[in-house]
This record gives sequence, C-alpha cells and structure tokens, in this order.
Amino acid sequence: MSDAAILVLTSLPDHAAASTLARALVTGRLAACVNVGAPVDSMYHWQGQLETTREIPLSIKTRAALYDAVQAAIVAAHPYQLPEVVAVPVTHGLDRYLDWIAAETGAA
Repeated sequence: MSDAAILVLTSLPDHAAASTLARALVTGRLAACVNVGAPVDSMYHWQGQLETTREIPLSIKTRAALYDAVQAAIVAAHPYQLPEVVAVPVTHGLDRYLDWIAAETGAA
C-alpha cells in the first residue's frame, strides 16, 4: 500500500511561498504534481478569535510512502505555527495517471 496515491492538502499565506514549496516538492520528487490554486478566504477559530485570512491552497499528488517527507517539507517551509497538512487517500483514478504519479515520485 506504500505505493498508493494520496492527495496532500495545505495552504500558504501568499503565492510566492506556495510556488516555492510546490517547486521544491516536485523537483525533489516528493510530488508528481502540485496544483497551486487561486486565493481563497479561510475562516477559522484561532486562539479564541474568529479569523479570516486569504490563502493559496496547494493540492499535492504523491504516494503514501512519501507522506512523512512531504509533511516535513511543508512544516519546514511554512510560516504558520499550526499549518494545515492533511492527506486524502486516492481510492479510484485513471490507471495511467496513478502509474505516472508512482513513476515521477521514484516508485519501482
């Protein structure tokens, strides 16, 4: 199951930081593809306050075996005290696309 595809989600406060992280993940072969999204407004509670922040979402296509390394890279590059890092299993997908994710992230 370590070669199973996953989608890792995070968001960063600006496009430059999001692009820098995306490039590092892809060039480091930790991700086959990273979608850098359009700005979104996030609303959440933080330290007893209701916050609204404009963020840049990232959708990271990788393998479950690389999750720990992807998480570490996100945390190391992230300016937030508590960054969003969640992984969603890919249960279905075009076989050729899933094979491409595996190949681009170094799976045998």
